[in-house]
Amino acid sequence: MPRFSLRAAALTIPLWVVSCGDHDGFSPTVENVSGSYSAASFTVTSASGIVDLLAPGASVEITLASDGATTGRLLLPGADTIGDHDEDLAGTWTLRDDTVTISPSGPSILRFAHFTVAPDLLAGERLLSGQTLRLVLIRDH
Repeated sequence: MPRFSLRAAALTIPLWVVSCGDHDGFSPTVENVSGSYSAASFTVTSASGIVDLLAPGASVEITLASDGATTGRLLLPGADTIGDHDEDLAGTWTLRDDTVTISPSGPSILRFAHFTVAPDLLAGERLLSGQTLRLVLIRDH
């Protein structure tokens, strides 16, 4: 089974847009996209199968404020030899058409990440040398 370094993945490759399809007339605006979101799905897919990153304790929580600011946290638990990867997601976000771009101020797996917007959902993915990292965020209610 190929080894997947969460730290390397978190620091090296940008997220790419996942197509979520038509959303029955949903038209994203800053007002209806702003809010707090948490990871509903955070996975790595390879030839060996799918690894659920949430199961061992990964988490992503982010708030998109209507003034374009972000706050939040991303945590990837470390392996025995590597400590946790913990990110402050304070920064900015923008909306263009049906794509949200998240730009934390510091180094981050989500720096300039692009997410396709659906009602109460943001979805993105990134390719990692034959593996795909997928992140789906749902609005907290």
